[in-house]
Amino acid sequence: MSERRGMLRRRGDDGPRASVRELLPYLFPKKGLLAGAIALSVLGAAFALAQPLMAQELIARVEQSRPLEWLPWLLLAVVVIGAVVDGFQHFLLQVLGEHVVLRTRRTLVGSMLRLPIAEFDARRVGDLVSRVGSDTTLLRAVLTQGLVESIGGVLTLVGAVIAMLIIDPLLLGLTVLVLAVAIGAMLVVMPLLTRASGAAQEQVGHLTSALERAISAVRTVRAAGATAREVDGIGERAGDAFRAGVRVARISALVVPIFGIAVQLAFLVVLGVGGLRVATGEIAISQLVGFLLFLFLMIMPLGQLAGAISAVSVALGALGRIQEIVRLPSEADADARVALEPRAGAPMVAFEGVTFAYPSADEPRTVLEDVSFEVPAGSRTALVGPSGAGKSTTFALVERFYDATAGRVVVGGSDVRDVDRESLRSLIGYVEQDAPALAGSLRENLQLGAPDATDERLLEALDAVNLGDLVRRSQQGLDAEVGEAGVLLSGGERQRLAIARALLAATPVLLLDESTANLDARNEASLKAALDVASEGRTTLVIAHRLATVVDADQIVVLDGGRVLARGTHEELLDASPLYRELAAHQLLAPAAVAE
Repeated sequence: MSERRGMLRRRGDDGPRASVRELLPYLFPKKGLLAGAIALSVLGAAFALAQPLMAQELIARVEQSRPLEWLPWLLLAVVVIGAVVDGFQHFLLQVLGEHVVLRTRRTLVGSMLRLPIAEFDARRVGDLVSRVGSDTTLLRAVLTQGLVESIGGVLTLVGAVIAMLIIDPLLLGLTVLVLAVAIGAMLVVMPLLTRASGAAQEQVGHLTSALERAISAVRTVRAAGATAREVDGIGERAGDAFRAGVRVARISALVVPIFGIAVQLAFLVVLGVGGLRVATGEIAISQLVGFLLFLFLMIMPLGQLAGAISAVSVALGALGRIQEIVRLPSEADADARVALEPRAGAPMVAFEGVTFAYPSADEPRTVLEDVSFEVPAGSRTALVGPSGAGKSTTFALVERFYDATAGRVVVGGSDVRDVDRESLRSLIGYVEQDAPALAGSLRENLQLGAPDATDERLLEALDAVNLGDLVRRSQQGLDAEVGEAGVLLSGGERQRLAIARALLAATPVLLLDESTANLDARNEASLKAALDVASEGRTTLVIAHRLATVVDADQIVVLDGGRVLARGTHEELLDASPLYRELAAHQLLAPAAVAE
């Protein structure tokens, strides 16, 4: 609508944050799968620890010229079974990761679509889409890149350390000293990685927003000759995302050499000192080989732990953006739980001293000021006035997309703030100013407010607004696609489709916001006849540019500058209101271009 103003919000460069405690509930959508994956991780650890012990025994038997018997075959069986267990565990973790993404997306979408309208005024659509698509995917890495695997890894690590302690405490002490320095360095790097990954996701969100804006207005961009500028602008956003991603890669890359150097130093120390101890007869060569095998076995879970820490760091940045939306109060959070039941004899709609200003980071601009009027049940009221007078805002307040700053909006005798929004909106059919059509088929658009409507009812509604030929000329009938945002329909067809959708809902209140602006004379007359039938027994509020739409209204409310200047019938206002006379002389406003 023309009067809307969005709120501006500022956030830190690093973006929103989330805590590990907030992450945990997202990781347990399927406890059975999680328990199975953990059990397999523990079983895999047992098989992994058995292999160095068996290898050490095998070398000792060879060294002592004892028979090998069944030991080589048992070692082979342990290796194969361990590999099968690891593979099945990997599969369970992938499935569990998909459940995490599914649950997160459902939670996020549920929160997002229930946000107050003011939040959508303040945010870019592309950024919200990015949170559902990109940020949720990063949570999968928490499971698939080591968090659950690290449980078995910890057991393997503990088992390996105990075995190494038994074999040679000196070699173990030297190994732990080298690795402790590396782990300390990585713990310093991880917070930097969390901040960098959060900033990178922010940049991806900005890129998605810029692309969504250009695609949704591609015809306007082409007609304005602005394609090259838009390409350059989106390219700059892509460059920002690239630079943020490179920063994440740069910080992540520090982990690899730190860990790699530590492993090499530990290996060289054990090989050098261990070789010396073998030469002096303090340990056997089979023990040195076993120690080296356990060292490599210890390195693997350390790598898993490093991967888990890295995955959690990245996930916390993504979860921060998800939780930023989830934490926002929904439209219904402050709602009363009382269903609206219109009271007999009360005006169906009434404005009582209503003042409203759209929320803004700057000085709020008052759009309506001390507006009062009543709409009796079953009557037709027209709202007229120049652009920016506040007409569309009155509809937004009736639908309770926003709440009045002062005064009361009353529907069916009840203050709209005292009733449940869903029950309020179930009584209202609303045709918006820009008459949006949803991507999909005619049937899907018509059944949006009447999901159980039969094909016969759908066709009757289309015939009532002179759209029956739209179905009959297509082989797909009601399943014919309307294109993204209804691009395959003309402006007038989109408007009439929106009206047909409202008629199907059969609500007692009908709000028509400039519903005939894009119709030619023939279709306007046809639609007017359909609205006359649909208005019988219903309360109708109409905003219109055309004089023919309002002359037979039971009441006309003249708005200008957010105030009510006059009320009355067409004949009364011609005598009493200079502004109405001026609007009527110009057919309320200059006739809109025909969109057929």
